[in-house]
Amino acid sequence: MLGKVFKAYDVRGTYPDPLDEKMAWQIGYGVSKFLLADAAHAGDTSPMMHNIVVGRDMRKSSPSLCKALIQGICDQGGNVIDVGLVDTSFIYFAVNHLDCAGGVMCTASHNPPQYNGFKVSKRKAKPVGEATGLAEVRKHAAMVDKQTMTPLGGRSEPRNLWEAYAKHVRQFLDLSPDWEKRGKLKVVIDASNGMAGTMIPMVFGKKSPLGPVAGLEIVEINFDNSKGEFVHEPNPLVASNLKQVQQKVVEIGADIGFCYDGDADRCVVIDETGAAIGCDHLTGVLAPYFVKRHGKGSGVVYDLRSTKAVHEEITRVGGVGYRSRVGHVFMKAMMAEKKCVFGGELSGHFYFKDNFNADSGAIAMCVVLTMLKSSGKTMSQLAAPMKRYAQSGEINFQIEDKDGALATLRRQAQTWAPSAEMDELDGVTIDAFEKSGWWCNVRKSNTEPLLRLNLEAKDKKTLDALLGKISPLLGVKVDH
Repeated sequence: MLGKVFKAYDVRGTYPDPLDEKMAWQIGYGVSKFLLADAAHAGDTSPMMHNIVVGRDMRKSSPSLCKALIQGICDQGGNVIDVGLVDTSFIYFAVNHLDCAGGVMCTASHNPPQYNGFKVSKRKAKPVGEATGLAEVRKHAAMVDKQTMTPLGGRSEPRNLWEAYAKHVRQFLDLSPDWEKRGKLKVVIDASNGMAGTMIPMVFGKKSPLGPVAGLEIVEINFDNSKGEFVHEPNPLVASNLKQVQQKVVEIGADIGFCYDGDADRCVVIDETGAAIGCDHLTGVLAPYFVKRHGKGSGVVYDLRSTKAVHEEITRVGGVGYRSRVGHVFMKAMMAEKKCVFGGELSGHFYFKDNFNADSGAIAMCVVLTMLKSSGKTMSQLAAPMKRYAQSGEINFQIEDKDGALATLRRQAQTWAPSAEMDELDGVTIDAFEKSGWWCNVRKSNTEPLLRLNLEAKDKKTLDALLGKISPLLGVKVDH
């Protein structure tokens, strides 16, 4: 049963079958054994390395699953610092702020309400995926028997860290005297009935221990997360889920809008016209800000599916761009390896050197608002230069023989563009941009018989022509 809920990057499944409280206890036990051993192996013997931060989202199943998880951690000998109802990025902060052995967030992110799961981080909030510890957690969890084991008596204590978290996040918001002089920003935020409904008031609004941020007029949509249900799916990458915030921005003449996912670590930006800003476009808007702030030669990591304009913008201001495989495990690893100052992914995750290389939807919002206010431009004006090429967006194709289709694509591409460069950093990337005016990436789904195509060209005519050539090779197009 455990095998059904352990994924590549986290633990996730429907509640109560297969994920239930019994399994949550086992996972807590496994997490504790892995994280405490990881700290010991690193030679860190400080008392705080016996502590694991635990938080949860607003789903109906989260309180009971979280309680069982905490009991499993304590029975294995770990101590728990329970930070309660928080966004996922809060956990990354708390692990570093308290210098703990790691942390666990009980959440299913953007999935429907019947799902739940656990995101695990180790020391310094480094992600724990299949290759970096989840396989060990699963092994420890599978081997323990609650009925026969002797509890080792770890303890759990609640801790309120909202003031420290708010101070940390607000560092990324320009609150200089000029901030208020430039007038108020009217900001529409759709919390998707998720954790942004707690985080936004506690960090920026009237519930914040620091008081509300002056100069921000926040218009709230779907902030009630008390029922654990969603008005719309808490996934801002699906266009239909953005309709409410888009309509409200236009209706009230707001400066900008944001739509968050369920655990509030991702957001999508809506400009003043009601148009959604592509997350790769937003990476290209934000990257120069960080390069200029940290100095020439600063590294920026970006999702390899991103528009060519991202790399061009990084280079234009003297930065160094690094392509990364898709997924937060790989993005964070690249951030650390190349000492990057910023990173952005098409999924809406944005990573910051000064946030322990971790992602944060709240900090992304702070930086966007700072740029918006300091530039004197509208959000659509800031994003316009990034839209200089034609993009297909991600298109899914159903096909059983994924490897065969990719092999055919590689062969055909050599006839279309003999000088094209190809690599397999993540899926197959074919780059004929310089001479033929197009490039594409095709990746295999890990869980479904699908291939995912992202294609970009210097103009729409070239884009349409290449879509006509590539699409028949990849299977049946699906709306997914």
